[in-house]
Amino acid sequence: MAIYRQRLPYLALLAFVVFAVPGLAQLTGPEAPNQSHEPDFKKSPGIKMNVEMALVNVTVTDPYSRLVTGLDRENFRVYEDGVEQEISAFSSEDVPISIGLIFDMSGSMADKVEKARQAAIQFLRTANPRDEFFLVSFNDRAELTSRFTSSIEELENRMMFTIAKGRTALLDAIYLGLSQMRSARNGKRALLIISDGGDNHSRYNEADIRNFLKEADCQLYAMGVFDVNDMGRTTEERYGPSLLSELAEMTGGRVFPVSSLGDLPDIAAKIGMELRNQYVLGYKPSDTRHNGTWRKIKVKLLAPKGLPPLNVYAKTGYYAPAQ
Repeated sequence: MAIYRQRLPYLALLAFVVFAVPGLAQLTGPEAPNQSHEPDFKKSPGIKMNVEMALVNVTVTDPYSRLVTGLDRENFRVYEDGVEQEISAFSSEDVPISIGLIFDMSGSMADKVEKARQAAIQFLRTANPRDEFFLVSFNDRAELTSRFTSSIEELENRMMFTIAKGRTALLDAIYLGLSQMRSARNGKRALLIISDGGDNHSRYNEADIRNFLKEADCQLYAMGVFDVNDMGRTTEERYGPSLLSELAEMTGGRVFPVSSLGDLPDIAAKIGMELRNQYVLGYKPSDTRHNGTWRKIKVKLLAPKGLPPLNVYAKTGYYAPAQ
């Protein structure tokens, strides 16, 4: 910790610490639904449809999972299919976000749902005035409980009248969230899942959802209310944490395991803070072919001297346009 005291100012934000490297960077380049219908992800907005400028949201944390802000363009390297790309646009500004809350109301959440509601409300209170939200609730089936709105009060009221019961259609809920995101008005998009993990009642399978996430330019975050000590958990529930982690990491998001229900509101605020303190890297892909192929993205960090090893979270790739 002494290294931070010597080199970095502290910023106290809610119950968390955000470390800032001096000299916060600003933009220095060009700025970059219906549940019964199959979404055409190839036509939905996303970086895959624009080879003129690929945009990548990046989160940087220290070894204690605390945010690191204030880095500059020179601290990042971006590679596409192993070829380094020139970063032509860079921003670390808080921009409006379109966010979908994916709220687990299955029977296994019955004794956790009140704390989960408090967590969702805490997350909403971190909102930018220009943010917009929708709510998907799920148990035996996924349901669009509220379409896009900027009214936090409306979402709070919607959550108050839901009852936890039934089985868990988590993958269907993610699918419905991605479908609804097609009507988002903001370029930055994220889904936040609040669940105890596992899926035992979805029509879509894991491979389907992986493909949909690859084709949608949307980050996935999750608050995992996992009871690792419950020996009576089903196979699906035991697999829930790794399933959510794998899906989130594909998109540059993260899963925050919840060891105590009392921690839920603080973790919700932490996720809100993370979404507000991301870097956006823009580059013009050197491969301009319209061949519809999956292009792998790798972001590397050249950290300023004196900092410990830092963690970088970014999406793993995108589909090039087919024509």
